[in-house]
Amino acid sequence: MNVPANLKYTKEHEWIRLEGEVAYVGITDYAQSELGEIVFVEIETVGESLSEGEVFGTVEAVKTVSDLYLPIDGKILEFNEELEDAPELVNDDPYNEGWMIKVEVTDITQIDHLLSASEYEALIGN
Repeated sequence: MNVPANLKYTKEHEWIRLEGEVAYVGITDYAQSELGEIVFVEIETVGESLSEGEVFGTVEAVKTVSDLYLPIDGKILEFNEELEDAPELVNDDPYNEGWMIKVEVTDITQIDHLLSASEYEALIGN
C-alpha cells in the first residue's frame, strides 16, 4: 500500500494534505483497494462549514457505498469535478488526481490529532 509520508490520515481512511490555510482531502490507497472499482463520488456539501468527523459525501463502488468523513473542521470550498466523469481516478491515483475536496481549514491545530504515515501503516497492518 502507498502511504505518503507528507500526508496525515484518519482511522476512517481519509487523507489530508495542508497547503497553507487550504487542505485537500481524499481516501487512502488502502480504502480504494478495499472498496474496489469506484463508480461514483457524491459531494453535496460545497459551501458548507462542517465539523471534524461529519459526513461530507459518499463514494460508491461496485459492491458498496461508503460515507466520507471530514478530518478537521472547515468549509468545503471545492469538489474535484474531474471525478464526475472519471471516478476511477480515485482508484488510479488516490493522492493526486483522485483528491475529492478542498477545505478552508478552521482550526489548523486539529491536524496534530491525526495519524502520521507510520501510525496509519500500523493501523492497516502495512
